[in-house]
Amino acid sequence: MTPDRFFALMLLLESRDGATTQELASALGVSLRTITRDLNWLRDAGLPVTAHRGRLGGVTMLPGAGPDLMRLTPGERDHLSLIGLDEKQRAELDASVESRRALAKLAATRSRRVDELLPLTDVVHVDSRPWLQTRASGTTPALLIGSVRRGRRLRIVYDSPRASGPRDVVLDPYGLLAKAGVWYLVADCARVPRMYRLERITTWKELDQPRQIRPDQTLAAVAAALIDQWAHNHVIEVSATIDPTQIERAHRIFGPRLVLDNHDESITGRKVTIRFAHLEDLRALLPFGSAVAVHGPTEARAHLRALATDLAHHYAPSPTP
Repeated sequence: MTPDRFFALMLLLESRDGATTQELASALGVSLRTITRDLNWLRDAGLPVTAHRGRLGGVTMLPGAGPDLMRLTPGERDHLSLIGLDEKQRAELDASVESRRALAKLAATRSRRVDELLPLTDVVHVDSRPWLQTRASGTTPALLIGSVRRGRRLRIVYDSPRASGPRDVVLDPYGLLAKAGVWYLVADCARVPRMYRLERITTWKELDQPRQIRPDQTLAAVAAALIDQWAHNHVIEVSATIDPTQIERAHRIFGPRLVLDNHDESITGRKVTIRFAHLEDLRALLPFGSAVAVHGPTEARAHLRALATDLAHHYAPSPTP
């Protein structure tokens, strides 16, 4: 459990007479399995957390058993309520120092016995950034957060990879989104919701106009809709058969994008589905060689054939004179 989620969970339990695991999971944005694991962790740590079944039941904690929140300033509580950010992302948001100060205050409210375990924050470090990530060179969240919190319109110059050149646009921002180690600005552009990758915002200016977002829309709701739309419009599902000896390697490379067909397994291969954001991303299958056989869709097979042909021509021996 990350420190910020621990704080948010304790705050929820202290502020409610009883809450179901589904309500807690929804409030924290995690799965039921995760919230159950977190509650078990609190019990194992000696906190008096109990669960009662029935219509009037729910998860509760004895009053006064949680951290002393009165020791925190409003700003410290505000920073700790950001759930899911790792230390690097907090530093990018210029929130790292205040978050650490708040956690130190909470840790000081209870003296640790000699036989107690070391705090998880001392022995676990979370880094949600993907491997081989390129260094960000555009706008940082710490520079932009002030204008976003003031609720102002923004004029940005955005260098989109799909456009012929940088675009100058005026936005009504909802806020910042941290997704898979990357920061995005979520905003309406001419009343249409969009996500803008911060590292591609080359310049920006705060306008002397209040933002004009759509009624009854929140950052979380707009971001969720955009993510769902992006996943639907930009995903290519490739059906393939992988040599059994290469399944573990494929899992390491593709992670959750690789889905095994549990009903079709043989000595010759395992049927799988692999999700790719773009057709060009199928290049990642080339190192597997003949250990992967792609069955469809047709454009995926054609693209792999073209990639393999280009590679063969590149390494073809030069004709002898």
